[in-house]
Amino acid sequence: MEVISGKIEKPKKVVLYGPEGIGKSSLAAQFPNPIFIDTEGSTTELTVDRLKPPSSWTELNQQVDWVKSQVGRFKTLVIDTIDWAEMKCTESVCAQHGKKGVEDFGYGNGYVYVKEELGRFLNKLSDVIEAGIHVVLTAHSQIVKFEQPDEMGSYDRYQLKLGKKTSSQTAPLVKEWADMVLFINYKTFSVAVDDKGKKHKGQGGVRTIYATHHPAWDAKNRHGLPDEFPLDYSNIAHIFNGTHQAPIQAPVQEPVPQVQQPTQVPVQQPAQPVVDTAPPTQPASTNAVELNPMIPKSLRDLMIQNGVSEEEIQVVVSQKGYYPQDTPIANYDPGFIDGVLVAAWPQVFGMVIEFRKTLPF
Repeated sequence: MEVISGKIEKPKKVVLYGPEGIGKSSLAAQFPNPIFIDTEGSTTELTVDRLKPPSSWTELNQQVDWVKSQVGRFKTLVIDTIDWAEMKCTESVCAQHGKKGVEDFGYGNGYVYVKEELGRFLNKLSDVIEAGIHVVLTAHSQIVKFEQPDEMGSYDRYQLKLGKKTSSQTAPLVKEWADMVLFINYKTFSVAVDDKGKKHKGQGGVRTIYATHHPAWDAKNRHGLPDEFPLDYSNIAHIFNGTHQAPIQAPVQEPVPQVQQPTQVPVQQPAQPVVDTAPPTQPASTNAVELNPMIPKSLRDLMIQNGVSEEEIQVVVSQKGYYPQDTPIANYDPGFIDGVLVAAWPQVFGMVIEFRKTLPF
C-alpha cells in the first residue's frame, strides 16, 4: 500500500452564505480568475466573466461540464446562488415524475429524489475540483427554529436557505460537501434602549465573516481561520493563492463581460480539444435565428447551444411515437417538453446525432 504523508494541495470547495445584499457575489468575484454561472442574474453590476442564467437544470449541468474543460483559462467556478439552482433541480425532478410540486410525491419521497439529484450535481462539481478549479457556491441565509435534543427550549439560528421544509435534506448535503462554509452578516455593536426602557434598537454594524460553528449559525473551515473577521478577501486570500496548480498554463486574461473570446482560443494548449466533449455556451449554428419563438425557453436554449433545428426534434419525437412529425413543438404538452425533452436532453440529442448520420451528404 502507498502511504501519502503531509498536506495535499488541491482546489477548494467553498460555500458563502448570508442575507441578500451583504456582498457574497462581490467577495466571490475576488477569487482567482472566476467564471460565474449566474442563476439569478445578480452579477450585472460586477465586472466578471459569466455564463448566461441557465433556463433549466439540464442547461446548468452542461455549463458546469463546459467550465470543467476550461482548465487554465478559469481558476474558480462560482455558482451564484445554489439555492436558486436547487429550485431548477426541484422543477426538473417534478417534471420527470409528472408532479406539480415536490409535496405531491407523498411520504417525503420528493425530497429524497431532490437530494439524490443534487448529490449527483455536487459529484459533478467535485470533478471540477479534481480538474484543478476552485468551486464557490453562494447562498442566501434563512432563520429557522432549532432545538437540540439535550437542551431545554429552542432558539433561532441562521442556516442555508436550501429546502424550505424540514423534510428537505439538501442543506446538510451541501455543508458536508464543502471544505469551508463562511457565514457573512452584519455585526451589531450595541443595543440602545429608549427612555422608558421598552424599545430596543441595534446600533452600529460592520460586515463580518464568521468561520467557525456557533449556536446561532452554521460555519466551518479547515485552515485555522479566526472565529470572525471583517469582510475582506485579503483575510482568506492566502488559502487560494499559490495552491492552485492548473494542468494547462495560460496567460492571465483581464476579466471581460463576454465569456466567448475568439482571440483567446489560439492561446490554449494542445489538451484543449476536450472542449468538444462539452456543449458550447454560445449558439453553435445559424439554426438559432430560425427557431420558433413560441418554443419554451428551457428547450429553445438547449437547441441553440447544440445547433438543433425544430425539424430534427420533430423527427426524433415522431420516431418514438409521441407526436406526428408535422406537429409544431410549440403545440407539444408543456409537461412533455420539461419532463422528457429537457430532462432527458442528452438522450434526445443523441437521437438527433443518429438521425443526422442517416442524412445524405
